[in-house]
Amino acid sequence: MANAAQKKANRNYRARLTQRGLVRFEVMAPEPDRDLIRALARRLAEDGPEAELARAAVAKAVAGAPSKPGGILSALRRSPLVGADLDLGRPREEGRETDL
Repeated sequence: MANAAQKKANRNYRARLTQRGLVRFEVMAPEPDRDLIRALARRLAEDGPEAELARAAVAKAVAGAPSKPGGILSALRRSPLVGADLDLGRPREEGRETDL
Protein backbone atom coordinates (compact mmCIF):
# COMPACT_ATOMS: atom_id res chain seq x y z
CA MET A 1 0.00 0.00 0.00
CA ALA A 2 1.24 3.49 -0.83
CA ASN A 3 2.27 5.83 1.94
CA ALA A 4 0.66 9.24 2.51
CA ALA A 5 3.19 11.15 0.39
CA GLN A 6 2.67 8.83 -2.58
CA LYS A 7 -1.10 9.11 -2.28
CA LYS A 8 -0.88 12.91 -2.15
CA ALA A 9 1.42 13.00 -5.18
CA ASN A 10 -0.97 10.77 -7.11
CA ARG A 11 -3.95 12.91 -6.13
CA ASN A 12 -2.14 16.11 -7.19
CA TYR A 13 -1.04 14.55 -10.50
CA ARG A 14 -4.56 13.45 -11.32
CA ALA A 15 -5.93 16.88 -10.35
CA ARG A 16 -3.49 18.49 -12.83
CA LEU A 17 -4.63 16.05 -15.51
CA THR A 18 -8.26 16.96 -14.82
CA GLN A 19 -7.43 20.67 -15.14
CA ARG A 20 -6.00 19.91 -18.60
CA GLY A 21 -9.22 18.08 -19.50
CA LEU A 22 -7.67 14.60 -19.39
CA VAL A 23 -8.91 11.52 -17.56
CA ARG A 24 -7.40 8.13 -16.80
CA PHE A 25 -9.14 4.94 -17.82
CA GLU A 26 -8.28 1.34 -18.42
CA VAL A 27 -8.28 -0.31 -21.83
CA MET A 28 -8.16 -4.03 -22.44
CA ALA A 29 -6.52 -5.14 -25.68
CA PRO A 30 -4.19 -7.83 -27.00
CA GLU A 31 -0.55 -7.46 -25.94
CA PRO A 32 0.76 -6.69 -29.44
CA ASP A 33 -1.49 -3.59 -29.58
CA ARG A 34 -0.07 -2.04 -26.39
CA ASP A 35 2.40 0.32 -28.10
CA LEU A 36 -0.14 1.28 -30.75
CA ILE A 37 -2.78 2.20 -28.18
CA ARG A 38 -0.30 4.14 -26.07
CA ALA A 39 0.94 6.07 -29.10
CA LEU A 40 -2.62 6.87 -30.12
CA ALA A 41 -3.48 8.02 -26.59
CA ARG A 42 -0.41 10.29 -26.53
CA ARG A 43 -1.33 11.75 -29.91
CA LEU A 44 -4.92 12.42 -28.83
CA ALA A 45 -3.77 14.03 -25.57
CA GLU A 46 -1.70 16.58 -27.51
CA ASP A 47 -4.94 18.00 -28.98
CA GLY A 48 -3.40 19.56 -32.10
CA PRO A 49 -4.10 19.17 -35.81
CA GLU A 50 -2.47 15.72 -35.81
CA ALA A 51 -4.78 14.70 -32.97
CA GLU A 52 -7.78 15.80 -35.01
CA LEU A 53 -6.59 13.73 -37.98
CA ALA A 54 -6.07 10.68 -35.77
CA ARG A 55 -9.45 11.20 -34.11
CA ALA A 56 -11.19 11.43 -37.48
CA ALA A 57 -9.40 8.35 -38.84
CA VAL A 58 -10.24 6.24 -35.79
CA ALA A 59 -13.85 7.47 -35.74
CA LYS A 60 -14.21 6.55 -39.41
CA ALA A 61 -12.63 3.12 -38.84
CA VAL A 62 -14.86 2.16 -35.92
CA ALA A 63 -18.09 3.77 -37.12
CA GLY A 64 -20.52 1.29 -38.52
CA ALA A 65 -23.80 1.86 -40.20
CA PRO A 66 -26.25 3.58 -37.88
CA SER A 67 -28.52 1.13 -36.16
CA LYS A 68 -32.04 0.92 -37.46
CA PRO A 69 -35.14 0.73 -35.28
CA GLY A 70 -36.41 -2.81 -34.83
CA GLY A 71 -32.98 -4.42 -35.07
CA ILE A 72 -33.58 -6.72 -32.11
CA LEU A 73 -36.94 -7.82 -33.46
CA SER A 74 -35.49 -8.67 -36.86
CA ALA A 75 -32.65 -10.62 -35.21
CA LEU A 76 -35.17 -12.63 -33.19
CA ARG A 77 -37.16 -13.36 -36.35
CA ARG A 78 -34.00 -14.75 -38.00
CA SER A 79 -33.38 -17.06 -35.04
CA PRO A 80 -33.29 -20.81 -35.78
CA LEU A 81 -35.78 -21.28 -32.92
CA VAL A 82 -38.57 -19.46 -34.78
CA GLY A 83 -41.56 -21.83 -34.92
CA ALA A 84 -39.92 -24.38 -32.60
CA ASP A 85 -43.06 -24.47 -30.40
CA LEU A 86 -41.15 -24.10 -27.13
CA ASP A 87 -42.99 -24.32 -23.83
CA LEU A 88 -41.53 -21.45 -21.83
CA GLY A 89 -44.13 -21.55 -19.04
CA ARG A 90 -42.97 -22.08 -15.49
CA PRO A 91 -44.91 -23.76 -12.71
CA ARG A 92 -46.17 -21.39 -10.04
CA GLU A 93 -44.72 -22.29 -6.64
CA GLU A 94 -45.52 -20.73 -3.32
CA GLY A 95 -42.00 -21.14 -2.01
CA ARG A 96 -40.75 -23.18 0.90
CA GLU A 97 -41.67 -23.11 4.55
CA THR A 98 -39.26 -21.25 6.80
CA ASP A 99 -39.07 -21.57 10.54
CA LEU A 100 -38.39 -18.18 12.04
